[in-house]
Amino acid sequence: MITSSFLVTAMWRGCTLTLRRPFPMVQSCLLSTQQPISAARLPCRVKVSAGKRYAWCACGHSKKQPFCDGAHVKKAPTILPLRFTPDKDQTVMLCACKQTKNSPYCDGSHFRVIFQDIVKKVKGVFK
Repeated sequence: MITSSFLVTAMWRGCTLTLRRPFPMVQSCLLSTQQPISAARLPCRVKVSAGKRYAWCACGHSKKQPFCDGAHVKKAPTILPLRFTPDKDQTVMLCACKQTKNSPYCDGSHFRVIFQDIVKKVKGVFK
């Protein structure tokens, strides 16, 4: 039986599946992330082929970065991969920090992510 405090905790963490699924499914839902995680600090240089469909990992959990391997199903069910088809054969820079405003392509947002990492480390030195 699910207690009311457990339901409140699940709802506070953003789990919308709690009321519709049995208890074991609630635990996996609580472990999922609602925000993408950074897979890498620098973009991935990839050769893409015209007309071929690609699925760019938007959650950051894929082991086949920058492409999706289905890891979002368990780890980030609310974040779906971005599917795209290039117009021509070319080499592109695909975002790996997952902060780009031009998905799936890199827009330089990783510089902000790197800067935030440096600031955290510097603050940690002076604590």
